[in-house]
Amino acid sequence: MRRASATARVGRAGRPASRDGPRDRMPAMTARGPLVSLAAALLVLGGPRLAAAQYPIFDAHIHYSRPDWDAYTPDGALSILARAGIHRAIVSSTPDDGTLKLYERAPKIVVPFLRPYRTREDLSRWHGDAGVAAHVEERLRRGVYRGIGEFHLDAADVDAPVVRRIAELAAERDLFLHAHVDAETIEKLLVRFPKVRFLWAHAGMSADARTVGRLLDRFPKLWVELALRGDVAPGGRLDPEWRARFLRHPDRFMVGTDTWVTSRWEVVESATRDVRQWLSQLPADVAEQIAWGNGARLFPAP
Repeated sequence: MRRASATARVGRAGRPASRDGPRDRMPAMTARGPLVSLAAALLVLGGPRLAAAQYPIFDAHIHYSRPDWDAYTPDGALSILARAGIHRAIVSSTPDDGTLKLYERAPKIVVPFLRPYRTREDLSRWHGDAGVAAHVEERLRRGVYRGIGEFHLDAADVDAPVVRRIAELAAERDLFLHAHVDAETIEKLLVRFPKVRFLWAHAGMSADARTVGRLLDRFPKLWVELALRGDVAPGGRLDPEWRARFLRHPDRFMVGTDTWVTSRWEVVESATRDVRQWLSQLPADVAEQIAWGNGARLFPAP
C-alpha cells in the first residue's frame, strides 16, 4: 500500500516480534466441512458472537516483502497467521520472492498473487515500464499464481500499454487483478477490461458504502476486500450502510489485514479479533461467507 496515504498509516510502530515460531503447518481447509459445521454448532449453543469467534478466516491482503524477511522467518510469519485463525491468505510481495518463500512452505495456505513490483520504486512507475510487463509474463510461467497485484494505479493511466498487457495476461489465464485504486479508477478498469475479474483492495480506501454497493450492482466481475476499513465498524459497532451492502452482496466481500509495513505483522491477531467482532453482528450465513467462504470458493486449495 502507498506510504503517502494518510489513511494507510495505521500500523503501530514497535519492535518486530521474535523470528522464532512454531514450525508446524496448518492443515488444509475447504469452504465446507468440519470448520463450517463447528461454527454452525456454536451458533446454536452459544449465539453468533461465539460462532464468529471460531470462524476460520480467509485473509485477502497479506504481504511478505523484503523488509519483513529480517524480522520474521517464513515459518514465523506463517505461525502468526495460524495464531490469528487465518487458515488461508492471498499473499503478494515486493519482490515476488517473498510470496514464493511462504508458498513453498505452505501451498495449501498461501494463495499466491504476483505483484508487478520488482522493487519498491516500481510502485509509482510500473505502468510506464515495459520491463514490468516482461517481468510479469516471465514469472507467470511458474503456473502457481491465482492473481496479479496488489498494484496501485490512477485513472489517467488505465489505458497505458503495460496496463493493457497485464489485463490481457489476466484474461488469458483467468487470473484476478488486485487493484489498490479509487472508485473512478476501478470503474474505468471494469469498463475497459470486461473479461477480467477484479479484487478491489480496501474497498477503494475512501469509497463509501453506497459507492461500493453501486459498483457491485453494476459489475458482476467485481469483488471487494476490506483491509484497513475502520469505517466498517467504528468503535466496534457495524455501520448500518455497510451492513446493508453485506446483506445485499454476501458473496462479494472478503476481509483482509494488509501487512504493508513490517510493524503490521504485530497487529495481525488483534486486527483479526476486531474483524470477528463486527462479523458477529451479521447473520451467521453472511458472516461465514465474508470471513471464509467467499475466498475459499474463489480460490480453492490445490
